Amino acid sequence: SRLRARVCSKLPHASLFTIITCLQVLRPRRTKVMSFFRPLSIGVAACVAASVISSGSASVEDPLLVADDECQAAGSDTEREQCAVSALQRHGLKVHAEAEAARSNVTESTVCAILDDPRNSDCKSVVNWVAFGGGKNDPQADKWFKDMVTITGVDYHQAGREDFQRLYYCAPPGGKACATPPCTCSKPPCDMCLAGQKPASSRKICADNPDSAIACKPPFNPMAYKGMEWPTIIIEGTKEQHIFAIGDWGGMDGSLNPIEGRPHIIAYTWGARAGPSVFPRTRWDMHHKVELCSHKQFIECFNSHGGSSECPDSCGYVAGVDDQPQQLVASAMAERAALMDPGLILNVGDNFYWGGIEKTCGTPMGEISFTAHHQFDQVYEQVYKGPGLDGKPWFSVLGNHDWGGRQFNNGWDQQIAYTWVSDRWVMPAPYYMARVEYVDQGFSVDLFMADTNFNDAKESSEDSEHNICGSAHNPPGATCGVIGGPVSVETCVAYFQQLWSEQKVWLQKKLSESKATWQIVVTHFPCGEDGENQAFYRKLHQDYGLDLLVTGHRHDQELWLGTDITRNFMGGLTCIITGGGGGISSEATPNPHDTMDWYGEGEYGFYDIAIDKYSLNIESINYDGKVLKSARVYPYAR
Repeated sequence: SRLRARVCSKLPHASLFTIITCLQVLRPRRTKVMSFFRPLSIGVAACVAASVISSGSASVEDPLLVADDECQAAGSDTEREQCAVSALQRHGLKVHAEAEAARSNVTESTVCAILDDPRNSDCKSVVNWVAFGGGKNDPQADKWFKDMVTITGVDYHQAGREDFQRLYYCAPPGGKACATPPCTCSKPPCDMCLAGQKPASSRKICADNPDSAIACKPPFNPMAYKGMEWPTIIIEGTKEQHIFAIGDWGGMDGSLNPIEGRPHIIAYTWGARAGPSVFPRTRWDMHHKVELCSHKQFIECFNSHGGSSECPDSCGYVAGVDDQPQQLVASAMAERAALMDPGLILNVGDNFYWGGIEKTCGTPMGEISFTAHHQFDQVYEQVYKGPGLDGKPWFSVLGNHDWGGRQFNNGWDQQIAYTWVSDRWVMPAPYYMARVEYVDQGFSVDLFMADTNFNDAKESSEDSEHNICGSAHNPPGATCGVIGGPVSVETCVAYFQQLWSEQKVWLQKKLSESKATWQIVVTHFPCGEDGENQAFYRKLHQDYGLDLLVTGHRHDQELWLGTDITRNFMGGLTCIITGGGGGISSEATPNPHDTMDWYGEGEYGFYDIAIDKYSLNIESINYDGKVLKSARVYPYAR
């Protein structure tokens, strides 16, 4: 306690900020560190604030002086410790940055520096050339600086050197990135990568009930709303009601200028175009024993649109389909939405290939990075729109590729954060629930949105190309621990196993409490992949009344009837796999005359579920709008 007192009395606030930041560096000794700071965790924050107040940069009403109870809701001691570490760092960052902001026009999140700073050596020459050496007048300038207004708020013709430094910090054309944002610019704050940051969500629920935190207020970390219930969706009217389901739909954003030294998300020669481009996946036979088309061969199919001798017939490449499946499925979806007017969309994940949002985890939950903004705009907002889709909630979960595909530290948290800047994207946590009330027809649905990515979390040395926890592609020291995600490669498997274990308890509890007419579970991994050879899902159906399981991951369309006893051992539970959204190439050729390697009724498509009080009528919709298969489901008697 005497040392704590000396810390507060002797060190300036900048040093205190450094100590608080060191809590993250000392992550392996978190328990010992927290045992030191926990008794005065609020006092440390108050101490930091007091040092700033003494310099006149904060008022006596500074919220850091008020007891922060955000960590009291955390469950175990470990969770409270992790939350406290995160809270202390945020408080330190805030106080330190407020003092810095008095001397510059930057915001709280990043330390600025002039272009001549050694850290900006990679970008200095190109920024100077652009600003002073004729780069603005280059014939390619319109293409290079297409993101300028979005990022800086000024057109590149009127931009100054600092504005270009900001561009090259946020989305560097050509990859020569600046390490820091500028300290001055035309449209501050200069360290923000969206000059016109999208305003907070204008959901109706927030106007009617502003205290509805889960819908209206970003959490302190992406795990804070785990297991919570989204505000009830009210659907009025007596017409036939519909729900759409889609998955594995988000292609590569080839027009993104990546940050952090990452490569462009381009797999073939014409992949740099605006909008989504499908990821070409190796094709195998049905039993996954014979490789029909290697990744290299498939890329040749894409490069030549099927016209190369290096694109063998065994690839099953169908020009006009395999090269634009997301667009075809989206078009069929829009056409049907205009007729059926679905009340909501169920999204089973793998929303952005190859590795989700292409940045490292850790962006504050109240911010959307330019990378996330660009990927959402190109792959989601500009693709799924029109009558029947505009403004409809997309209840979403994370797929393995959203976590990073071959790593766990990509920007999965930004997909959660997008919930609070969108009027339709819903993903407040990795798992949560929602109630839908059809008030004029006297029935309701409880949706249980679950994360089953433990299925792709394997020991670090295993299956490097299909392992979230693998050591081959996770960078050294990879961690998302400060925001509640996996702490390290070594603890990654246990993290995802624990995440699933807590959901199993949660699902049984919430299903047992449900009074809704229908109970539907939505998750990424396919029918039956529950870690218990389908026994857990069978239990949810037979003991708790689960009516429908909606899944994806396998890149096709499969309607599993309760009577499909050759593969469905879930006690009669109906399940769909809707992994044919088109973000990645299908499991088998989409050629309808060559179906020997098909697992289901189609390769690219989505599902349309007509719902009323008495039954669900499930229709599998092909990418060309044709109905491939249908089934009727009745509420399971509990």
